[in-house]
Amino acid sequence: MTVEPVTLSNSTVTLEPIALKHTDDFVDAMDDSVFAYMPMRSSVRTKNEVRRYIEFQMARANTVVFTVIDNATKRAIGSTSYMSIRPDHYGLEIGSTWIAKASRGTKINPAMKLLMLKHAFEELHAIRVELKTDARNAQSRAAILKLGAEFEGILRNHIIMPDGHLRGSATYSIVPDQWPAISEQLLERIK
Repeated sequence: MTVEPVTLSNSTVTLEPIALKHTDDFVDAMDDSVFAYMPMRSSVRTKNEVRRYIEFQMARANTVVFTVIDNATKRAIGSTSYMSIRPDHYGLEIGSTWIAKASRGTKINPAMKLLMLKHAFEELHAIRVELKTDARNAQSRAAILKLGAEFEGILRNHIIMPDGHLRGSATYSIVPDQWPAISEQLLERIK
């Protein structure tokens, strides 16, 4: 399995490789809640901080980072990644996902997950896709379950958060047998 930067698109969103050209849109899209449950070690609000964030994301090893473009506005409204890529074992994680507050609870998240899961299972032939979130993040956990992912448990003391909290990571997975039903359900949600 070889995972490389690629552009994925449907009628709702386009996922394209993250780039500095997205800086201004990201500044507008971010709010204080974006990274509340992510282990960010520095602030990401000003244009310079956003630029550093994008540069960091572009340099991450074993990760392919996408910018989420809302096709209706043609603006960058978030980011998501294929990460923890295990090419010899045909597995990866979808994570580091955030979208602008105004786009939460809309067709954006199901549309982007449809693109990423379709690419993972149908093009990359993944046999396992993982999703993890802070165990305290009820909204994210509900969204992952709504996708049809199976809850596998909590990785205790998985990440040290910037405030020193020992984050438990709620872990979910999707395997190929689940993909046809999940694909149909996601298509219905974005209609």
